[in-house]
Amino acid sequence: MTEPENIELLLARLSTDIQASRKYRSLDLPQETLRDLLEQELTKGRSGNAALQAVREKLHNIVAPYLGDPDYQAAAFMLDEAIHSRDEKNIKATCNDILAAHASTRERISMLDSFYQQLWSVTGVPGSILDLACGLHPFGLPWMGLPLETRYHAYDLHTPRIELINHFFKLLGREPLAVVQDVLVSPPKVQADVALFFKEAHRFEQRQKGCNRPFFEALNVRWLLVSLPAADLSGHHSMIDRQRSLMDSILIGLDWPVQELLIGNELVFCIRKT
Repeated sequence: MTEPENIELLLARLSTDIQASRKYRSLDLPQETLRDLLEQELTKGRSGNAALQAVREKLHNIVAPYLGDPDYQAAAFMLDEAIHSRDEKNIKATCNDILAAHASTRERISMLDSFYQQLWSVTGVPGSILDLACGLHPFGLPWMGLPLETRYHAYDLHTPRIELINHFFKLLGREPLAVVQDVLVSPPKVQADVALFFKEAHRFEQRQKGCNRPFFEALNVRWLLVSLPAADLSGHHSMIDRQRSLMDSILIGLDWPVQELLIGNELVFCIRKT
């Protein structure tokens, strides 16, 4: 089943299934993601049907619909109203509501007033950013203290999410630099001061064991800021030792200085690449 023509047939079946699925049909997932997952399963010797089932299971963890999403049409309308009001409190309240729609960014809301200041105290205020597997994180922009000239590139698999982010960027007078792209399959070639990779490295390892090191090496950035949960979702069990072990396994042998920041429930590894 690993012959090219058979892979194409399976990819076509998988794409059709995804488009027919209530869970995924609105997302317009990149073909490069589906192909990558399918080829991984076929190289394990799985039959066509078994490979398709394994890909569906992986997609559930990669797309993670259980973590939440806003109503994108309503969010766009709220952003229009807030930004046209020119009221900073109103803009922040609207962005806060959007951030609260997803579990990953919801956890950070209470720290927004100081979170980015602590990051930029290490890296300096960046003139260019890559926000990798960004989720809803770009809606933290009102707290970032970035000049309008800072080029903010955002990457995600989720088409409606990227469309909303670009709408937000344009409302703020920024370039719409958000792109639907699987950064694991196609790491961005854009040069930047800082790359943000928040709460995703452990999920990348679940998708493809050992993938983070070559991914990190491929990024053309001065600083790579990798955050991981410091505790489980209940907040009762520390995950700091586990996360340090993961990062040690990724960075072993690389001459990249690392500084740790513990900010709320987020352990940030500030990696100086150049």
